[in-house]
Amino acid sequence: MRTPVTIIGAGLGGLTLARVLRVHGIPATVYEAEPSPMARAQGGMLDIHDYNGQLALRAAGLMDEFHAIVLEGRQAMRVLDRDGAVLLDKADEGTGGRPEVQRGELRQILLDSLPAGTVRWGHKVSGTRALGEGRHEVTFADGSTLATSLLVGADGAWSRVRPLLSDATPEYVGRSFVETYLFDAETRHPAAAKAVGGGSMFAIDPSGNGKWIGAHRESRETLHTYLVLPMPLDWFAAIDFTDPAAATARIARELDGWAPELTALITDSDTAPVLRPHHTLPVGHRWDRVPGVTLVGDAAHLAAPNGEGANLAMQDGAELGTALAAHPDDIEAALTAYEQAMFPRSAGEATEADRLHDLMSGKNAPHTLLAMLTEDEPTS
Repeated sequence: MRTPVTIIGAGLGGLTLARVLRVHGIPATVYEAEPSPMARAQGGMLDIHDYNGQLALRAAGLMDEFHAIVLEGRQAMRVLDRDGAVLLDKADEGTGGRPEVQRGELRQILLDSLPAGTVRWGHKVSGTRALGEGRHEVTFADGSTLATSLLVGADGAWSRVRPLLSDATPEYVGRSFVETYLFDAETRHPAAAKAVGGGSMFAIDPSGNGKWIGAHRESRETLHTYLVLPMPLDWFAAIDFTDPAAATARIARELDGWAPELTALITDSDTAPVLRPHHTLPVGHRWDRVPGVTLVGDAAHLAAPNGEGANLAMQDGAELGTALAAHPDDIEAALTAYEQAMFPRSAGEATEADRLHDLMSGKNAPHTLLAMLTEDEPTS
C-alpha cells in the first residue's frame, strides 16, 4: 500500500498508528494543533497494560525503549478511607502486568521513532468535508487546506474529523477531576507522602457521596492528585480558577472532616488547581462505514477515565496500522476489519468504566472496590 495516510492529532493513538505504518513502509503525516512537542505538559502517570498498550508497543517495535522508562515500584496500591485508615496495601512485587510510565516520556519515545517532518506542528484543524469517492478535505485555522484519500481522526474528545462519520458529541457525566501536584514530597510534605505510599492511592468517602481522591507517586518525589467531585458544571463555573488560593479554599471545603494528610494533597498544592471535567460519548458509539475515513482513541470512543483510555488509543493505532498493512490493495477492507474489532472492544471498556465508577462512588464504597481488587487473591 502506497496511499499516504493523513493523521489528525499527535497523541498516543495517532503516533502509534504513524509508527506502525512506518514499520510496514506505509507513508503517513501527522498534523497537530500544538506548536511544538513541548508546548504543554503531557499529563501524569500511565499504567500500560500487557493485554493492549504493551501489545501496541510491541507492534511498533518499541518494547526496549518502553522498558527503559518504566518507573519501578509504582504498581504498589493503597486504599484508604476518609479518616486515613489503610484498608488495602498491595506491594509492587515486580510481577504485575501494568507497569507505570510518565505519559510525556512515552509520547517522546513514539516521536523519536518517526522520521523528522512526520509530525507537522502548529496545524490546528478548523473543519473537514467530504469530496466524494473516498476523498476528504481538511481545513486548518490558517486557511490552508489539504485533500487526502485516507483520513484518520486521532484528535481526541472534540474531534473535528468525527462529524464526517457521526453526529455524536461528548456529554458531561456529572463529575470532574480537580488536579494538583506536590513536589519534593518526602521532605516538604511527609505526611501526604506517607499516605500515598510508593505507587497509587485511592481515598474514598464511605458515605456514598461520590467524592474520592486518587494520587500517584511520580518521578522525583512528585505526588500527582485528582480529587473527584460529583458536581454539575454550573457549580464549577461559580469558582474562579484564575484565583488559585480562592479556588483551592472552595474546593477544600468539600473535604471537611477528611484526614489532614489527605486534604493536604489539595490545600498544599504547589500548582494552581486545574479543573478536568469528564465527558463521554454514548456507550457503544459506532458509525456506518464511510469510505476513506476512520477514528482512533477518544475521537472514536471517549469514556470517563478508568485507566484504559491511553491503552485503547494505542491499541487502536496499532491495529489500524496492522490492518492497512494486511490489505495493501483494499483500504476499505482494512478499515472494515479494524472497526469491526474496535467497536465491541471499546463498548466493553466503556461499560467497565461505568462499573468502576459505581465501585468507587456507590453506597457500599470503598468495600465494593476492595472486593474487586482482592477477588483474584488467594484466601487464607
